[in-house]
Amino acid sequence: MSLNLFKNIFKGDKVIWMIYFFLSLVSIIEVYSATSTLSYKTGDYWGPILSHSIFIFLGALLVWGIHLIPCRWFKLLPVLMLPLSFILLIAVYAIGVEENDAARWLPIFGIKFQPSEMAKAAVIISVAQILAAMQGEKQANPKAFKYIMWITVSICGLIAPENLSTAALLFGVVVLMMFIGRISLVQLTKMFVIIGLFLGAAVTTIMLVPKDSAESTSALTHRLGTWQNRIKSHLEHKDTLDLTGKDAQTAHAQIAIATSNVVGKMPGNSVERDFLPQAYSDFIYAIIIEEMGLEGGVFVLMLYMFLLIRAGRIASHSERNFPALLIMGLALLLVCQALLNMMVAVGLFPVTGQNLPLISRGGSSMLINCCYIGMMLSISRYVNKKQELKMGIDTAETENSMTNMYYNDENMK
Repeated sequence: MSLNLFKNIFKGDKVIWMIYFFLSLVSIIEVYSATSTLSYKTGDYWGPILSHSIFIFLGALLVWGIHLIPCRWFKLLPVLMLPLSFILLIAVYAIGVEENDAARWLPIFGIKFQPSEMAKAAVIISVAQILAAMQGEKQANPKAFKYIMWITVSICGLIAPENLSTAALLFGVVVLMMFIGRISLVQLTKMFVIIGLFLGAAVTTIMLVPKDSAESTSALTHRLGTWQNRIKSHLEHKDTLDLTGKDAQTAHAQIAIATSNVVGKMPGNSVERDFLPQAYSDFIYAIIIEEMGLEGGVFVLMLYMFLLIRAGRIASHSERNFPALLIMGLALLLVCQALLNMMVAVGLFPVTGQNLPLISRGGSSMLINCCYIGMMLSISRYVNKKQELKMGIDTAETENSMTNMYYNDENMK
């Protein structure tokens, strides 16, 4: 009885539910440990983890509520979300709240909200819908590429000045979706050539800009100095770690990983959390390895990998293009962001400011990521129903054929 009740409450793919549960558990444990600096500054030892737990609880309600919505209704979301994303992204430049030298947040009823999070969801759903609607016998309609580029470039162009890494991440996921959605390889190749030339020119320009100009306070260029420093810091080889300069975060993250001693120091015993300014967000993966060891880091990595694999399995069983493309887009967005965060933490990529999805401390990003999980579960619920219906029909047909064979044999006798 209790098992049936559990199945009725938590519908959809059970593996995705378990992955979401473990990620939430890791989030509560590690954010509680990593927010010690916030607790010390405010004098409220339960405040940071309490507010994070509230967002996790609200996120869980969103996951449960959204996973009950039929996935075909998600096609209606871009009609509202795309125009609203444009308006909010433009509003960021006028009334955005600046934090860590970037104005990415809008104050809404006392809560800081990142419009780029909504924009990412709007683009992914729109791309899935365009690719699904414009599929041909051998490949997608060539016009699909143009429509996708108009939407993606417009949104990414608004995000990039204040959050280049998010714009690049979103664009990369869209490219992967176009490849999965059978966009012409000729069109994709031409796009890669143009992007390569553009990136080469952009990086060269950034590195050649004088330091005084790079630190300009212009709304569109004030981040040039930050990008310049991050590229230089990543490319320069240093024999010693800079624990006080602009590379302090990366240095302390490397120390956290190096001192984990493979098995870790156990949750709550991190040392570097007191020196990492973003220990509970951008660099929480380094704290996870420091406290839970390399096996803990691998465990978290595999949770994201299993999420992508499970999404691919569900997509392969979907009879319709839209649910298959949407679940792959959402999974790719979560997993690619997670991999980018991990690469930064272990020193394989320049600092980007991307948090670890469903683990890092955050309000709007946590809730939006929970919405992604809810949508993936909704799609899995739809695919499971279709499979059960198909199996029922196949079973009925088999029984009918066996019955007919039996009567035919009796008549022959």
